[in-house]
Amino acid sequence: MIPTEEEIKKLWDTYQLPDTKRVHVRLVARVAKFFAEKIPVHTNLLVAAALLHDIDKAAEKLPGERHPDGAVRILREEGMGEVADIVATHPLHAILDPTICPKTIEQKILYLADKMVKYDIVGVDQRFALWRAEQLPQEAREILDASYPKVKALEKEVFNIAGITHADIARLA
Repeated sequence: MIPTEEEIKKLWDTYQLPDTKRVHVRLVARVAKFFAEKIPVHTNLLVAAALLHDIDKAAEKLPGERHPDGAVRILREEGMGEVADIVATHPLHAILDPTICPKTIEQKILYLADKMVKYDIVGVDQRFALWRAEQLPQEAREILDASYPKVKALEKEVFNIAGITHADIARLA
């Protein structure tokens, strides 16, 4: 099932998605829609995944769950398996793991759009700079450093498919 905008907002309320995350997911959806206008994708599915990819941020997690495991579980419990399949591949570390890295174009777009947004559309380089400025634990820094070249390669791939440049993203911002 692909939820409507009204159903998505109900899920935000049910799982107490913080206002700052609502800003973030809306911007990720905006970037995803921008790509969807240029690349043949299942737009409604992609936008739903963008709007729900952080649904677990304030939700209680089960033992052993980390983000986005809770989101994937919640979405499957809500009957949104297709959305969950896209959301499962969006965390930063996923690009390092061949078993969960984004493979479909919808997964790749969600992954990339999420890495281009904080609480503004900032692009991949600025997003990584913001992460590097944080006081991250060593393991997180290692994931960040290992992910960066792979994210840049994904950015190049998706930009080429869409026929866009960084200037187009700057205008979108």
